[in-house]
Amino acid sequence: MSEDLRYPVGRYVAAAVVSQDDVNDAIGTLAELPGELRNAVDGLSLERLNMPYRPEGWSSRQVIHHLADSHANAFIRVRLALTEEWPTIKAYDEKAWAELHDSTTAPVEWSLELIESLHARWVMLLQSLTAAQWQRGFVHPERGRSTIEAATLLYAWHSRHHLAHITHLRAREKW
Repeated sequence: MSEDLRYPVGRYVAAAVVSQDDVNDAIGTLAELPGELRNAVDGLSLERLNMPYRPEGWSSRQVIHHLADSHANAFIRVRLALTEEWPTIKAYDEKAWAELHDSTTAPVEWSLELIESLHARWVMLLQSLTAAQWQRGFVHPERGRSTIEAATLLYAWHSRHHLAHITHLRAREKW
């Protein structure tokens, strides 16, 4: 059976029961992502940055910019959930965002810097939450209700998922 290039770490499966270790591991993943992304793209030529990780997939450049866009939205959603009662958040077309001019041409350094600062604040905020705050949440117009706890685990998976798109491409292409 061949690897599914769309899901190099497997599809996301929400945990039925979440332990404190699961939450701590997710926060650790979010904390480590900026450095791991830098390592993943270190030394890549422009040609390699613009190479899709699979047929009809995004380039490593687009993946980096997507992570900045997606995780900025996630951080804002957590902040909304902490300050409002189950707010309905705004969905966005991530594929359309990934095709915008800045996503296809801007230097990855811009988004790497954004991810570093964003994740530092996000991790700091998550580490400060009480047990009750972890159970606060938001309503996604397409996916329904999500607690901060569930969203944190999802975005930890999202971090590993897209990091693997870059690292697995590098391994396959023997860069």
